[in-house]
Amino acid sequence: MSEDDSIPAPEPSEKHTEKRRTWLDRLSSAFSGEPSTRDDLVALLRDAQNDGLIASDTLRMMEGAIAVAELTVGDVMISRSQMVSLPIAAKFLDLMKEVVESGHSRFPVHGDNKDEILGILLAKDLLRGVVADNGPGNIRELLRPAVLIPESKKLNLLLKEFRLSRNHMAIVVDEYGGVAGLVTIEDVLEQIVGEIDDEHDDAEEGADQIAAHADGQYVVDALTPIADFNERFGADFPDDEYDTVGGLVTAAIGHLPDTDEELTLGRFEFRVAKADARRVHAFHVSVLPDH
Repeated sequence: MSEDDSIPAPEPSEKHTEKRRTWLDRLSSAFSGEPSTRDDLVALLRDAQNDGLIASDTLRMMEGAIAVAELTVGDVMISRSQMVSLPIAAKFLDLMKEVVESGHSRFPVHGDNKDEILGILLAKDLLRGVVADNGPGNIRELLRPAVLIPESKKLNLLLKEFRLSRNHMAIVVDEYGGVAGLVTIEDVLEQIVGEIDDEHDDAEEGADQIAAHADGQYVVDALTPIADFNERFGADFPDDEYDTVGGLVTAAIGHLPDTDEELTLGRFEFRVAKADARRVHAFHVSVLPDH
């Protein structure tokens, strides 16, 4: 045996081993197809929808759930100017009128000014107080504590707090401690599942969902029933699988389209006029001449 053969090969240094492991990890990840970013995950979900593994509505909800982690309360809150708040000094009858007219179930109650939030009044508590034989002497006795949160709070964290605390409303304050607006659990959930209509939301008339422009184009609400679209334009799009124009066009495109994406179906050219991370809101529609 030669002298060279008797000398053991040097062990690879720890630094070299770590570098090699890191490189192998990167190489393995590149070929594994597993998403490493949110964009990769969304792309994977869209591929799954294109392959028929998940429905388009399911895809929109998944994309909404992913997007919630990037949104803040300030992105979805109801602004101060749109808030329906009640003065603490108002009479019970005046409060009842305001509650009935607004159709809401929860109301911030303020003192001398709207920055002085004293609590939250539930419509059911007010009703009980009005009809009770020995009702409260004033509205203050019916108030529940108000939850104050900053505009910068992440929506996913707020949703978790809503779930744990069983609160459905929070007052949003700005950096100076003034009231900036309010946010409800419905506002957060709508970012995931889309707009939630309740019994107080006015249903849009079919005529208002299709508007003609002077240039010959039409603006069509994505929630327009396919049957209404067919009747208006003499079209024959099927409505056995999708109920709305938005569902029909989104399915034909194959993914949730962005603003200005275009698609031609038969003699109609659809261009997305407005869309967000959850759904399409409206289309510009042109009727193509018959060949």
